[in-house]
This record gives sequence, C-alpha cells and structure tokens, in this order.
Amino acid sequence: MNVRTICLAILYDGDATGYEIRKLSVEGEYSYFIDASYGAIYPSLARLEQEKLVTARVEQQDGKPAKKIYSITPAGRAAFIQSMFEKLGEDEFRSEFLLFLRFASELPQSLVEQRLNERIVEIDATLADFDRLKQQHNHPGDAWVIDYGRTCMQAARDYIEAHGDELIALARSDRDDAAAAE
Repeated sequence: MNVRTICLAILYDGDATGYEIRKLSVEGEYSYFIDASYGAIYPSLARLEQEKLVTARVEQQDGKPAKKIYSITPAGRAAFIQSMFEKLGEDEFRSEFLLFLRFASELPQSLVEQRLNERIVEIDATLADFDRLKQQHNHPGDAWVIDYGRTCMQAARDYIEAHGDELIALARSDRDDAAAAE
C-alpha cells in the first residue's frame, strides 16, 4: 500500500481537506496502517485529482485562507476497492524500545525498570485510545481492526507485567554502577 491508497481510504469515508488527511494519516486513526509523510500527501492528492479519482472544491473562510476539500469520485471508489485486491506488503515493525531492551544487560536496573514502567503507561494510553475509537465506530470491519490492535497491545502489556522482572534482573546492579563511578 502507498500514500495514494491511504488518501483514497480516508476519502472513502467522507470528504476531507488535505490537512485533515495529513492529520489522520500521520497521527490519527489511519497512522496505524502505513507511514504517510507530510510531503507525500499533497503530491498524491494532486495526482489523484489529475486522474479524476478525487475532486476538490475551494471553500472560503472568514478571516482565514480558503481551504481545499477533497471528495472521492465513483472512479476513485472503484480504484480503491481494486487496490485491495493487490498483494499486501509485509507489516513493518520498528521499535526503539526493543533496541533498548536488547541491551538491558549493559544498563542499570533502575533505568530498565523506568523504561518498562514508561512503556506500560504508553500502552495504557494506546488501549484507552482503542476504547475511544471503538465507541466512535460502529462498522463491523472497524470494530474487528480495533479489537485486533487492542489485543496486540494488551498482549505486549501482559508480557511486560509477567516478564519485566526477568529483564530487570539481567541489568547491571545500580550499586555496581555507583561503585564504578567512585
């Protein structure tokens, strides 16, 4: 999938400005699907408009610059659905957290424990976001995807809770670090 597909997906649900598409794809509910950079969204929208897969209208605003609102065309809807038949790429997962944990044995126990606790707080916030999203969306496909994401995050939280002490035990003793500093 690419930025073009994510733009069509967002517009499939309803009209949106470029700013709204960017916000949804970079930090909103569509950010879970692909990495869509700010610099790629507007060129993609321009190409989609040239291909007549989306249309744009300009709306004047009092005291603000005019905004361009994009709508998907019937051809755009068909192109989006057709794109769902293409082979899916592999999911990508990168994590600074996991890199940190890989080297836990080289770090002080207090720091490892702190990072594990920070991750639990982050996961709890994500779980709350999933709960909020579930209340906002009533489409069965949305509910399934939200439940899938929530289950993955809950499993990560459960694993940290169940096995975090093992990782802390691998880390260097804070006393050893204090003695080495003297």
